[in-house]
Amino acid sequence: MKKITLIPGDGIGTEISKSLVRIFKSAKVPIEFEIENAGLTVYEQTGELIPESLYKSIEKNKVAIKGPITTPIGEGFKSINVSLRKRYDLYSNIRPVKTISGINTKYENVNMVIFRENTEGLYIGEEKFENQEKTSAIAIKRITKKGSIRIIKEAFEYAKKNNFNKVTVVHKANILKITDGMFLETAREISKQYKDIELEEMIVDNMCMQLVTNPQKFQVIVTMNFYGDFLSDLAAGLVGGLGVAPGANIGDDIAIFEAVHGSAPDIAGQNKANPTALILSSIEMLKYLNLNEYAKKIEKAIFKVLALPNFKTYDLSGNIGTKEFTDKIIEFL
Repeated sequence: MKKITLIPGDGIGTEISKSLVRIFKSAKVPIEFEIENAGLTVYEQTGELIPESLYKSIEKNKVAIKGPITTPIGEGFKSINVSLRKRYDLYSNIRPVKTISGINTKYENVNMVIFRENTEGLYIGEEKFENQEKTSAIAIKRITKKGSIRIIKEAFEYAKKNNFNKVTVVHKANILKITDGMFLETAREISKQYKDIELEEMIVDNMCMQLVTNPQKFQVIVTMNFYGDFLSDLAAGLVGGLGVAPGANIGDDIAIFEAVHGSAPDIAGQNKANPTALILSSIEMLKYLNLNEYAKKIEKAIFKVLALPNFKTYDLSGNIGTKEFTDKIIEFL
């Protein structure tokens, strides 16, 4: 039986993690969860944001899934998510975005996957004041050839494997001619290896407009860290929000799957949390582990539940609790 590190996180993370464990047990998924936590709750209890035991668990199991984690606000606290991505070189952030039957949105037939470079760009955290008065500051944006090649190849390989015929590279090379220019040129070079896949080039501001006017035209999108951060959240809004958005951070050796929404401390412990994002992320995890039969089984069950009329969680304007929602998924397994 495969062991997976489960990181419940903060706020509603505990509740949605319990839902996940229940569903996996009911579906008889051959996985054993090893529970280790990180975040604000752990910090308040132990003084550590990320315990050494969590690192050891991830390094042993190679695959983890986590709920929402809160990083304390203030100087001296580095983002836990960024820390994990850096430590394990989780360069590929993958965000599937797909219309779900039963969730009312302004858009139909949306089906895209966003590949965001996860370890470079503006989020490397290298910034400083330029003078003693602290009236001027700069941040470094680092783009490398190696980083560009591997995320762009991941996007093209995914398109090839999943029968998509277009990859859209998003950039701002008209202004940032060296950094974004290198990323764009790398995409052009790699696209020559994939004759059956069209490369579409799009400037990031135009991309934002196109996503909200004609999202159906996009299939696989690949971009740098900063742009990918807001484009992936924007795209999630097209299909119902972050509560139904799965996410994955994948490197060459280790993968961490996650619910990308916040920890929602205001509703924690009230049976109001929507576990959909974490469950959909777990389905992506099962596919990664080649446990496709179980992935299909759980996916079929949750989509049946989401399609039910008048059976929505609070974030989707309903009044169905976390436990009741989970019970219904288990009923359909």
